[in-house]
Amino acid sequence: MYYLIKSTLFPCSLEDCHKDKTPYVAIMQPQEWQQHKSVFDMGIDLEPELTEVHNTKAEENYDSVTGTFSIPRRADIDAEEIKFAFALDERGIVFIDNSGFAEQIVQRIAATRKWRFPSLERFLYDFLVQIIRGDQRLLDRYERELVDIEAAILRGDETFEMARLHEIRGDISDLRNHYEQLMDLGQALEENENGFFKEENVRYFRLFINKIARLLDASAALRDYTVQLRDLYQSQMDVKQNRIMTVLTIVTTIFLPLSLIAGWYGMNFKYMPELDKPLAYPIIIAISIVIVVASLLFFKKKKLL
Repeated sequence: MYYLIKSTLFPCSLEDCHKDKTPYVAIMQPQEWQQHKSVFDMGIDLEPELTEVHNTKAEENYDSVTGTFSIPRRADIDAEEIKFAFALDERGIVFIDNSGFAEQIVQRIAATRKWRFPSLERFLYDFLVQIIRGDQRLLDRYERELVDIEAAILRGDETFEMARLHEIRGDISDLRNHYEQLMDLGQALEENENGFFKEENVRYFRLFINKIARLLDASAALRDYTVQLRDLYQSQMDVKQNRIMTVLTIVTTIFLPLSLIAGWYGMNFKYMPELDKPLAYPIIIAISIVIVVASLLFFKKKKLL
């Protein structure tokens, strides 16, 4: 697919991309790129990676910029990333993509965007913004879920699963890495080392960097929040264990004198005077009850129960 960047994206042919100085956008399969890349005459020193895409980056060539995108799937961040490559110069940009993602974004821009001052820089800005479209709402949903988790921890909800907290923290870390890579990409474009972009249009990249900076700050805050919730959960577990140990200690303390009495009378000496007393057994039972009740009242007064 090929487009000219006019007041909107105007569909055209490969030949139309080189008829005049109007900037263009091309979306090609890897095999198409290998077949037609000489037509674009971009002066590429570093070929864009097409098989092993690991991150989002931009690399300066003598007369072009090449790079890759590795974008987490917002519906399932743990799934394999969306990956494609690009090459651009002062005339236009070529997306080398067999995932269909770049095409979806370009079609969305073609259907929704109109520009008073069309330029390659403005298209790139809109394309990059589409990548992070809805991310603030995504982070807000994570925050609301973390608030619910905090409430569950504080009320001691036994159905709370710590694994979910770890999942959220992993998702946020992946998003944060993605934003950092997008930040580097935006800064590389803003530097305009090859002078491809008009100085008055470089501001679009600064606007994008500012958007990414806000998302980075939000993701960093959420990551810190997950750490705080993990510590809160651990402290709640410690409190619960301390309560259990307190109860066990109290029970042991209450029955210690009873164990002494049982051990004493369990020796079965022949000349123990209590053995000949008819009321000795009931008296020992009464003494044991008094010891238990007195111990319970003592611990309750000390607010240990």
